[in-house]
This record gives sequence, C-alpha cells and structure tokens, in this order.
Amino acid sequence: MLISQIKGSNGEIIVAAREPGAAAKTVKGATSVYALAMEAADGGKSLVSVIEAHGYGDAVDLEKAYAEGRFLPPITHPDAAHLHLTGTGLTHLGSAATRDSMHKKTTEAAEETLTDSMKMFRMGLEGGKPAAGQKGVQPEWFYKGNGYGAAAPGAPLVSPSFALDGGEEPEMAGIYVIAKDGTPFRIGFALSNEFSDHVTERINYLFLAHSKLRPASFGPEIRIGVAPEDIRGTSRIKRGDKVIFEKPFLSGEANMSHTFANLEYHHFKYGLFRVPGDVHVHMFGTATLSFADGIKAEEGDVFEIEVAEFGLPLRNPLKVAAEEEIAVKQL
Repeated sequence: MLISQIKGSNGEIIVAAREPGAAAKTVKGATSVYALAMEAADGGKSLVSVIEAHGYGDAVDLEKAYAEGRFLPPITHPDAAHLHLTGTGLTHLGSAATRDSMHKKTTEAAEETLTDSMKMFRMGLEGGKPAAGQKGVQPEWFYKGNGYGAAAPGAPLVSPSFALDGGEEPEMAGIYVIAKDGTPFRIGFALSNEFSDHVTERINYLFLAHSKLRPASFGPEIRIGVAPEDIRGTSRIKRGDKVIFEKPFLSGEANMSHTFANLEYHHFKYGLFRVPGDVHVHMFGTATLSFADGIKAEEGDVFEIEVAEFGLPLRNPLKVAAEEEIAVKQL
C-alpha cells in the first residue's frame, strides 16, 4: 500500500492511500499519517489494518494535487523539531558491472594507502551483513536536520548562499515512529533526495557534517512494509525542456554492503533516537551522483527520482538562498 499527505482547501491534512496502479482515496477520520502510525504503534496493530478500519472516502487525483503544489511530506510531526532527518553513507556497492572491481580495489590495497572513506566502505563489505542474531559493523552516519528542513515533494530544495554546490543524492529512506514504550516502528520506505554540497565535502572529509546540514525531500508516497530486495529506478536532472543528466538508480539489499536491519540497529541503538512520539526519516545512501559525472546543478534545475514500486516520482527544483547577515547579539 502507498500512503501520502496533501493539503486540503482549508489547510487541513488529507491522507490518501492506494494500492500500486490504483486510484487513491482519502482515509476517513485520518488527521495525518503520523496520527495513523501512532495509533497502530501504540495499539499493537499493523498500519494497513488501522487504515482499513478507518475506511475510505472520496477519490483523490494525486497527479492534479502534485501539479497544484499541494503535496506535503508523506509524514509530518505536530512539532517539526521532533522529526529527525538523518542518514548513512558508503552503503551501496554500485552497479553490478563495477562491483567486482570495487571489491578487488579495496581488499588488495595496502591499509595505509586507503582513504578513510575506502576503509569505511571495506568495513561494510566485510561486516555490513551479519548473520541472524549478530551485530554488524556500524556505518558512516550523518545528521541533516529536523522537520523544519523537510521540503515537500514539488517544493524547492534551497541551497544556502554559502554553499559551494547543491547536488542531488537519490536514496531510499526508512520512515519510523517511536511508540509510547520507546519501541521504533518502521512504517515503510520512500524515495528521498538527500541534498548535499559535494564540493565542500571533497575539500576535506571532516567537512562532511557541513555538507549535509541542509534540506532534504522525501516521498511523495510511503510504500508501507518491507523494501524489495532489488530496487531499480532512474535519477535525472531537467534544465528547462532538456534532460541534462539521467542514470539508473539502484538500491535494496541486493545492491548494498549493509542490510537495512544493520543500518537501523546502529541508528536506534542510541536512546536519544527512541524518544516516544518522535518521527525518524533515515536515508540509506546511494551509488548514483550527477556530481561524479561532472554535472553542476544550476538554480531552476529540477531533480527527479523515480522508482515504479514507490509511486509518483519525487521532483524538486533547485533554489539558491539569498545571502544573510548573521551576527550574535549579547543579551
């Protein structure tokens, strides 16, 4: 099942649900996806059963809502500070054609000649998919922000004025709520654009945190349940009427050096991330970057990420923020 949120005529949240390939309908009595998810988590029920118990109302034209700019992020929190945007990197093997060469390069090179990134990647190859009941190696982890940095599908991804680059990162994101007893529950997975400054990151790996602290977008729909083993889609950039970049986007555990369960464990092992009522949007990394192909996105370019099993494509134009004068004042 696919679930999403759109803005009603009076500013209210309309929750829409559908089976892939079918028309969407409103979920009766649903004030938000968050409310439905917490009802399921705290009531010991599946989200699909909660949705079906609410029942369905009027049909919703999702394409029209998208064109009118009425999509919201597919989950929001009543207090945006309690929605966490985080992610992991160096988790994907790349395309099948390069997997063998990548593995050979990282295992045959002398330890002292490897960069920290390559060492981390090799750790994932060797220990990112532990046997049942065992804990695997922890991945690279980063913080992007909170719900104030969540850009709705169709809305601009705003690059700070001080950024050296504003580039897309097409990824799968896990969507989670924390039940009243502190248990993390996964709603499902959504497309995401983990927007980043790759030029700043390239200057020095210790600038990774700076390069990540900016908006991200996810949705438009959440696919409830587990992710397919092999996820295949397309990442593209449109400049006016032209496609200036288009490349396959691969994800799913068949194309990763870590299991989703291992990445989830190493995020939620921290008590800070198990606060009852919180929402987590955790992005799982990518192997497809236009930056790696020498593309520099410009203001007005539209990022588009598409995977058939996850509903409508995720589209966001690039916008560059005006420069701000920042000065701390003494109280």
